[in-house]
Amino acid sequence: MSMLLRKAWDMVLWRSDTSTSASSSSSSSTTATTTATRFSLEVAHSDMGELEQLPSDILMQILKLLGPKAVAKLSVVCKSLRSIASDNRLWIYFLQTHQAEPSGDSVFFAETTLSSGYPLPAYVGHWPQLSFKHIYGQRAQVPGSIIIDGGSGYCKFGWSKYECPSGRSATFLEFGNIESPMYTRLRHFFATIYNRMQVKPNKQPVIVSVPICHYEDTQSAKASRQQLKEAIYASLFDMNVPAVCAVNQATLALYAAKRTSGIVVNIGFQVTSIVPILNGKVMRKVGVEVVGLGALKLTGFLREKMQLNNLTFQSLYTVRTLKEKLCYVALDYEAELSKDTNASYEAAGEGWFTLSKERFQTPEVLFKPHFAGVQAMGLHQAIALCVEHCHFADLPGDNDWYKTIVLSGGTACLPGLAERVEKELHTLLPPYMFNGIRVIPPPYGADTPWFGAKIIGNLSTFPGHWCVTKKQFRQKPRLSLIW
Repeated sequence: MSMLLRKAWDMVLWRSDTSTSASSSSSSSTTATTTATRFSLEVAHSDMGELEQLPSDILMQILKLLGPKAVAKLSVVCKSLRSIASDNRLWIYFLQTHQAEPSGDSVFFAETTLSSGYPLPAYVGHWPQLSFKHIYGQRAQVPGSIIIDGGSGYCKFGWSKYECPSGRSATFLEFGNIESPMYTRLRHFFATIYNRMQVKPNKQPVIVSVPICHYEDTQSAKASRQQLKEAIYASLFDMNVPAVCAVNQATLALYAAKRTSGIVVNIGFQVTSIVPILNGKVMRKVGVEVVGLGALKLTGFLREKMQLNNLTFQSLYTVRTLKEKLCYVALDYEAELSKDTNASYEAAGEGWFTLSKERFQTPEVLFKPHFAGVQAMGLHQAIALCVEHCHFADLPGDNDWYKTIVLSGGTACLPGLAERVEKELHTLLPPYMFNGIRVIPPPYGADTPWFGAKIIGNLSTFPGHWCVTKKQFRQKPRLSLIW
């Protein structure tokens, strides 16, 4: 294989040298003619030499090992390799290995549905033909952006070119005194993130994921969302950030699942929101359902159970860790009660903990809030209500747009949750509503919205229509926000 690679690379160099020699030789027309004739005869006889005898799949493997730059050069100087060197499968491989893209499907989704920016174009019944070789070249020129996923529990931040977030911090909702103006808290928060990343704000665009808040479709809620939007923009532009893209957390989770329409179930720190989204836009007129319990309530419930069983621990962080490592959602709660469910985990600095029925009783609070003393509908009931509202809203476009349900948030990663939700919906909804419903676990775990932002930040057209510049913000302070 090494010899074949050497031959392939030698062929690239030989073609380049021959072409350069033929074009630059002007001292003797006879020499130039002879060189050009020899080159033409060589191509006519065999443009690939000994490589011509290899099967195409072996050639593909050789090209993968050569890398994108060498392959691009080969496609120019070797006509016989031009077709295989432009194969989309090859450049999808390069996108994954050289540009840290999670999958070819993610790139295809992004470039076909998100490249023109927001508002998203309506589905027209066919997908455009894409050249992933061309997309690779465009994406290589896209400047990296800072992604700040300001979750309701804690914030994830990092470069769009990185494979995953590089750090975590308290969310901006926790920064400063709750009485202090939002602008002051945001300015402190963003300055802290930039300091931790050790980058200057004026060097690259920023994508901000904003927690779903002010859910209602009322003038008061709209004014509150507008006020938060302007505070985000103003605080970042006052730090000389060149361009800002602010998108709500639920929409980004949907993009991470390679969807633009559906229902996002975001289990946040204190509340759970069920958000209908059509073509990237939150359908507040349809109705965002909110359940008054979240990750904090589940952690508190597990803490109480552990205390009743005389399990001692030093911090709530240990309890949260045990929840994440040992808890799961029972498909059939009553049947699970009769099973042996003991499991152990060693918490750093605190030793081993063994949990039994607490493992599935804790997340059962999502379906039976009264277990934790909360008077609210269960998660499955809130989702079913949202599905009904979406069905009877009779919005234009695909009638089944709401039948993809994407789970988001750290607690949504608990094993068995997607299957349980789907089972409960099957019981609650009539067949004509339930048929076709698919519940998707968080595609990238607790970091799902961050990866949705990464999809936007690596678009071949970014920042393009996704970002607002300081000049645009000052000229049109009432710019719409994608949340």
